[in-house]
Parts: sequence; structure tokens; C-alpha cells
Amino acid sequence: MHEQLSNYISAKIIISDAELKQALSFFKMMQVKKNEILISPGETCQRLYFIDKGCLRIFFLTAGGTEATRHFAFENQFASALVSFITNDTSKEFVQAIEDTNLYYISQKDFYHLLQIIPQWEKLYRNYLEYAYVTNTNRLMSFITLDATERYRQLLAQNPEVVMRMPNKMVASYLNISQETLSRLKSKA
Repeated sequence: MHEQLSNYISAKIIISDAELKQALSFFKMMQVKKNEILISPGETCQRLYFIDKGCLRIFFLTAGGTEATRHFAFENQFASALVSFITNDTSKEFVQAIEDTNLYYISQKDFYHLLQIIPQWEKLYRNYLEYAYVTNTNRLMSFITLDATERYRQLLAQNPEVVMRMPNKMVASYLNISQETLSRLKSKA
């Protein structure tokens, strides 16, 4: 139990066996079914999830009611409605399991407690925040500077798992293109 999470933490920070055991004691296992919603808009996100097996999607609804996918998190990644987790404001996003998913989760309270008692935990948190910032900034820039074909090619080069594992509707939502455009792009690739 906790092997994948333990390996992830140990690869990111220098942590003693006692500290690692203490940190892992705050994580709980959770199994969620395909399409299950973990967070909905209007709820305050109080958990940070680590994906052991499966996939989570973070998305929101546009003013027109269309789903807009912001992020996919696969095995060996943390995911959350991060703005809500940090600010304690209600979420504007959904967090949804896209496949049957095995997770470890930690409460916001326990996560912040670890920041106080394990000095290296801050480095792990900083690593996650930096990853989230770079990922979101690069996506925003791609929407402004790249056309649909270039965004699709970039996704294939940087994160082909999204195209291979996710339904076309969600891939199109992630790229901010229509499903028809995605089908055309896939046929040319």
C-alpha cells in the first residue's frame, strides 16, 4: 500500500523514512468509478488527490454551458481544484474520474500540517505549484499563439496519453476545438 505515492514523494524530495511514514499516514485510499464527480462548482475543495491508477479531469462550464477541459491528471500525478484548495473559496471547476480510478487523498488541513512538521514538504508543494503554473501558462499561450493544428501537434508531442486514452469529445474540449476539427486533424496525422 502507498508504494507508488511513496516512490513519487521520495523521487521529489529528500525525506527520512520516519518522515515519509508520517506523511503517508495522512493519506487515505479511495476508489472512484468512471464519470464520478469528486468536486462540483459551488463546493470548497478540501482534498488533494494523488492518482495511483486511472485519470482525473478538471473542467468547467463556459457561459454557453459547454464543457471546457483545463487539465487531465494521470498515474503518478497530483490533482485538485487547486484555486479552491488554496483560497478556500468555492470551486468554479469540476473534478471528475474519467476511468475507474484508484486515488490517495489528503485533506487540506493535513496537507498544511505536513508543511509545518516536515521541512521538505514545502519543496514538494512548490514542485506541484510550479508544475501547475507552467502547465497552465503554456496552455494559455498555445491558445493565443497557435492554431488548432499546431495545438494538436504540440499535444501529441508533449502528452500523447491524452489523445490515446481520452474520448474525442474531451480531447477537443481540451484543445478548444470542435470534434469535427479534431477528427480532421487525426486523419491527417
